[in-house]
Amino acid sequence: MFYRGYPDGREMGAKRQRIADKGPSFYANSPGSSFMYNAPPNGYASQPPHFPVVRLRGLPFDCTETDVAEFFHGLDIVDVLFVHKGGKFSGEAFCVLGYPLQVDFALQKNRQNMGRRYVEVFRSKRQDYYKTIANEVSESRGSPRRNIPRAKSYDEGKDSAEHTGVLRLRGLPFSASKDDIMEFFKDFVLSEDSIHITMNSEGRPTGEAFVEFANAEDSKAAMAKDRMTLGSRYIELFPSSVEESDEAVSRGR
Repeated sequence: MFYRGYPDGREMGAKRQRIADKGPSFYANSPGSSFMYNAPPNGYASQPPHFPVVRLRGLPFDCTETDVAEFFHGLDIVDVLFVHKGGKFSGEAFCVLGYPLQVDFALQKNRQNMGRRYVEVFRSKRQDYYKTIANEVSESRGSPRRNIPRAKSYDEGKDSAEHTGVLRLRGLPFSASKDDIMEFFKDFVLSEDSIHITMNSEGRPTGEAFVEFANAEDSKAAMAKDRMTLGSRYIELFPSSVEESDEAVSRGR
């Protein structure tokens, strides 16, 4: 699994909510975390390693978790947390890395381009990351659809699209499993075989998946979940087809 700090593969958004409730020590000392700190032997005091998080500014507004992972290619990405203001993406994000030493490598990407925009990379602090988690979770517990204004043509395009029984999901946490997606669509009858999580050429999740419903009526009804949250992430839904799903899945093989 790509997230070395979370070998159990559980969805990151749900863990974020527990982090926000329990405070910083929960994350630093949770079992299986790569940030686990144990006191050295012989009674000598030592400071725990710095929390390995950087902040990015100037991201494209259509940026995805996959884009950030590719930007930091070669580093271990534990979490990408996009920052929203008033329900809109601010162009900023936090990126938690697998090890403190990787922060220096991430800073070398400062002012390098993502697409046509250069991205600024800064050192950040544990408390800033936690504060943003709390803000994002608070917003998601409210009305996730209310605070996400969209162009009229965007909604009309989805509403008028032909349904074939297949939906494409975008914006999934990299750690999302088929069980997480089945829980997201718990009002519909789905099997693991009907869910296809796409991978890139390196075998890592892209943040997208395709779901095959029993019929076109179910997939159209499932569009009511568009822009609702899986954990603390907004999930976008698009009408799709078996052909598009097969093509996307085959690219990752």
